[in-house]
This record gives sequence, C-alpha cells and structure tokens, in this order.
Amino acid sequence: MSLTVLGFETSCDETAAAVVRRHADGRAEVLASVVGTQVDEHAPFGGVVPEIAARAHVEAIDAVAARAMAEAGVGWAGLDGVAATAGPGLVGGVMVGLSFGKAVALARGLPLLAVNHLEGHAVSARLGAEAPYPFLLLLVSGGHCQLLGVEGVGAFTRYGSTLDDAAGEAFDKTAKALGLGYPGGPALERLAAGGDPGRHAFPPPRLERPCDFSFSGLKTAAARLAAAAASEAERADLAASVQAAIARQLAERSARAMGLHADRHRDAGRLFVVAGGVAANGTVRRALQALCAERGFTFAAPPLAYCTDNAAMIALAGAERLAVRLTDDLDAPARPRWPLDARAAAERPTHAPGRKGAKA
Repeated sequence: MSLTVLGFETSCDETAAAVVRRHADGRAEVLASVVGTQVDEHAPFGGVVPEIAARAHVEAIDAVAARAMAEAGVGWAGLDGVAATAGPGLVGGVMVGLSFGKAVALARGLPLLAVNHLEGHAVSARLGAEAPYPFLLLLVSGGHCQLLGVEGVGAFTRYGSTLDDAAGEAFDKTAKALGLGYPGGPALERLAAGGDPGRHAFPPPRLERPCDFSFSGLKTAAARLAAAAASEAERADLAASVQAAIARQLAERSARAMGLHADRHRDAGRLFVVAGGVAANGTVRRALQALCAERGFTFAAPPLAYCTDNAAMIALAGAERLAVRLTDDLDAPARPRWPLDARAAAERPTHAPGRKGAKA
C-alpha cells in the first residue's frame, strides 16, 4: 500500500513544505518540494536570528504549503497523513511548522506524524536511491554532528556526537571571520579552491570517547589567523586548511565508528550515509568516499537538493512512521532538544545537565 504524506520543516531558517509518496516496496517519490529561504533577512547579521526566523516562518508557511499542494496535484483527499518537524531546532520556528501541521491534520481528519528533524536527515538518502536498514549515518550540518547506527524506523544507536560546535558551525564562523558573508559554508568552499590545505596545521582534538567530535578549538584558532590574514592568498590558504581539518576529523571519527558498526552487524549494514548541509561540501565528500573505499563500505548521500534542510525528508520520515503506525496525538510538543538515541543521551551525555537536561 502506498502512502502520501504532506510534510513541513521550519526548524531553522527554511520554510519548507513537501508531498512525498512512499510506495509499497519502500521506494520514495517526491511529488513536490518547496523551500522558502530567509537568506536576505539574516544576511545583515552574519547568521540566523531566531526571532526573525520565527516571524518569517509565520508569514511564509501558508503560501509555501499551498504551492506544494498545487505542484503535487493530489488534493487534500489524496493525503494519508501530515508530518511536521517537532524538534530539535529553534523552538519558535519549530512551533510554527508543527502548529500548522496540527491544524491541517485536525481540519482534514488525518493522522499527525511529529518527526525528529535528525530522523529526517537520516532517511534523506532514501529520496534518491535505495538505502536499506541497517546503515551507518554521519549527520553533519550547521547545528548537528553525530555518528549513528540506523537500525530501522525510529531505532538509532549513537556512536559519537560533537562535544561543542558542529562542523557546519566551524565552516560558517570561519567564513564570517574572513568576511565572506552568509551563508558561510559555500563561500568558504569557493575561497578554499584556490588555497593550500597544508598551509596551516590544526592538531586534532584529544577526546575521551573515540567517535566524538570537537570543533570549537579549530574555530577559535581559525578566527585568530583570519584577523592576521593580510592578502587574498593567505585567506585562501586559511580557508583550505580549515576545510581540510574538518574533513580529516570527520573521516577519522567515521573510521572508528565503522569498526564499531561492523562488529555490531557483522556482514550486514555496510552502507555509510552522510547527510546534512555539510554533505554538500566537495572536500568532505571526497574524504569520506575514499574512506568507504578503503574500509569496504558503500558510500551514499542524498541528492544535493536534499542535503540542506527540506520538507521532503520530513514527509518521508513521516510516511515510514505511518507505515508502522507510529502516529502522534495533537498535543505533541515542540522540542528544542530531542536526541535520537535517548538512552545514550541519558547514560553518556555530551554536555553536563542543566536546567533543561543534557543537551541532545
């Protein structure tokens, strides 16, 4: 039985809606995917301003949803469910998409799927090709950096996570220090193309757990070097060196997780998926592709259109949950933090517990 789901994504600065059909054989078909960006609104500040993002979502979501439904051509009666990101993310934005999704579900009598944004990224590779469970996932974006064993729908094992900043944060803040504007990651990659990646040696962080990440030291060192970079050549060398250091750390930690994942699954699960906005970076992709060839893993990544935040991945995650009847009530909360592996987050928190608990 095929399932057609309308999805919403508003966890950061993209207002997105999509309609995805999951066929009985598990194949995904994107009927419509609309992404409204807020780049112009946030560019003067060099990064995302949560209050501006939330207000922009409120203004845009009705038109974005209408356009997605029009492009899909299925009509409201052709939907089997409504999925919306319920966290983690900027909670003001999350509330907009989740509330809109609840309203549609209530008005049309459809089941609601409150989707973890990270689970959307986890299944995003399935939008372009087969990615059978189980597989090893490197989720790497502006706000998240994790290594996860994806065992099935809603089933995850965390091997490692960032202890401070995500890789995308290091890209963006280095770009800002170099005066490259926002969004910083693509701009830094363009500048790095003309630089020497061996010009600056950034030592890897010394961490207690072998699959964890840390990018705050790299980010601080890069900012100091950026302040002293006098010529365009020096700026390009710094960009290339930072990019190489990020790719190297991602590959090193992924290699360790591959060993743990292979021990856990033996002959199955030798698929390595990289997802999230940083998955679009060419240097990172090449490093991970070389690692997969060396370790006997198959490399997979979403189509570039689905690497960054989008609603197609949320709709697909919702459809997969709907197929196994993992639906949610209309009182499902918006969550600023929401770990995929709740047990690992409780037993091995990456941050000391605070007023709202350990950071996801």
